[in-house]
Amino acid sequence: MIRQWIIFILAMAGIYIVDQNIKAIFLSGWRWESRCITLSLVFNKGVAFSMFAALGPWLKWIQLTLLAGVLGYIVHGRYLARYSLPLGILFGAGLSNIADRFMHGGVVDYVHWHCGFDFAVFNFADVMIDFAVGWILIESYFKGAIKKSH
Repeated sequence: MIRQWIIFILAMAGIYIVDQNIKAIFLSGWRWESRCITLSLVFNKGVAFSMFAALGPWLKWIQLTLLAGVLGYIVHGRYLARYSLPLGILFGAGLSNIADRFMHGGVVDYVHWHCGFDFAVFNFADVMIDFAVGWILIESYFKGAIKKSH
């Protein structure tokens, strides 16, 4: 079980560090624009698509509480043994976005796709959250399918 904790902590720290360093580039004023993508600083006061922005400063505490609850759930349910790497990625990204709320008053977003349609502005942590959730869902599905076939 120690091995799974090490994987979880290293993945969490790695994603957090990479994400915060990318965000530092945009916080320093760097921007770039093309026909389809604009890379520039935006502070998201809500969650996905700016939902729940009306919660204001309470949102960061609610998210921190939810993340702590999920950590308790995965430890108690022994999910860390099975999903240590994707859960580390998920928690590192989630903590990075929550840290933004404490440090900057909103999540630091910077990727805006606007070719053919306007998409929400997002960041590396958002992509890693989606990646980790997808990984867990796919792994759960295939491991469940293998158990049912035997």
